[in-house]
Amino acid sequence: MVMEHGTDKTGPARDDVMKKQLRGQLTAERSLRTDEEHELQPAGEDQPVAAWSPESDFRGGTPSGMTEQDVGLRSELAQHLGRSLYPADKNAIIETLRRNNAPDRLVAMAERLPAHERFGNVQSIAEAVGITTEHRRA
Repeated sequence: MVMEHGTDKTGPARDDVMKKQLRGQLTAERSLRTDEEHELQPAGEDQPVAAWSPESDFRGGTPSGMTEQDVGLRSELAQHLGRSLYPADKNAIIETLRRNNAPDRLVAMAERLPAHERFGNVQSIAEAVGITTEHRRA
């Protein structure tokens, strides 16, 4: 006889019964909430459609002067670099990208950075590697 010590309050047989009872609710194509205010609301007509799939382009608010690809690339660079790095030089940036398992194309971009310059943020790195950045208002 095997005894299992765990936090499971129901056994496997009871789990199967509960799954069968809830199957209709889990696969329903209708609302299961009693209060309408708790329902998910679709995006408004004045809101851009955001696509977060890796196969799609960034569709949020693209700043003037930048393409969707530029925004996505800068965002990806920022995700792999983090916030605690700055100010940083070329070697620290490359090391951080490798440590955070950044794609090879981002590491290759960082290898094109000037050797004796320090960068204060992702924006300055993006400008140095040739990513178009937004135009600031005067």
